[in-house]
Amino acid sequence: MFVLANPKISTLAFSIALLTCAQVTQANDHNHDHSHDHDHSHSNAHDHDHDHDHDHSHDNDIYAGYFDDDQIADRPLTDWEGDWQSVYPYLLDGTLDPVFAHKAEKGDKSAEEYKAYYDTGYATDVERIVIDGSSVTFFTNGEPMTGDYHYDGYEILNYEAGNRGVRFIFELAEEADDALPRYLQFSDHSIYPTDAHHYHLYWGDDREALL
Repeated sequence: MFVLANPKISTLAFSIALLTCAQVTQANDHNHDHSHDHDHSHSNAHDHDHDHDHDHSHDNDIYAGYFDDDQIADRPLTDWEGDWQSVYPYLLDGTLDPVFAHKAEKGDKSAEEYKAYYDTGYATDVERIVIDGSSVTFFTNGEPMTGDYHYDGYEILNYEAGNRGVRFIFELAEEADDALPRYLQFSDHSIYPTDAHHYHLYWGDDREALL
């Protein structure tokens, strides 16, 4: 799994939010156990306060994976533009230990068990990704590798819990280095153009196998 955060965001605050999100993977290991409690209701009131409440509830529905197909819109790679870092080093150096302890207070695992669980999911040798326009640069051990990626549509995933997710997919330009992954699949719980504050990234050479 590769989960990225903007370095400007507080690590602890980001991580607490992150650990409530659905899990994704880097290659061919699929985890679609995306269960959420959900009360799907809509208000038809038109005054400002009620509209605000409705919009907030509407956004929460989408984040939880409850939306209609016609709400989905194509997204540009610039939605994920920025200098991003993996959260895995924070797991290794103990920064996330208070987060695992916090999660254990209400979860079904101990802090140590949560750490082991996320260690399996977060493990990666890519410590940083920089996205600038159509250019994506991967940093492994400080060494960069760059390719241009172009939009290749989106896929809707249906989960056993009844909610859904959307992967926005980008394909590597033909003339690029073969060492780069052919496909990138982004998931950040949004389904239309908006700036991402963190995201989950799948990559590999088989578009279907990544889903």
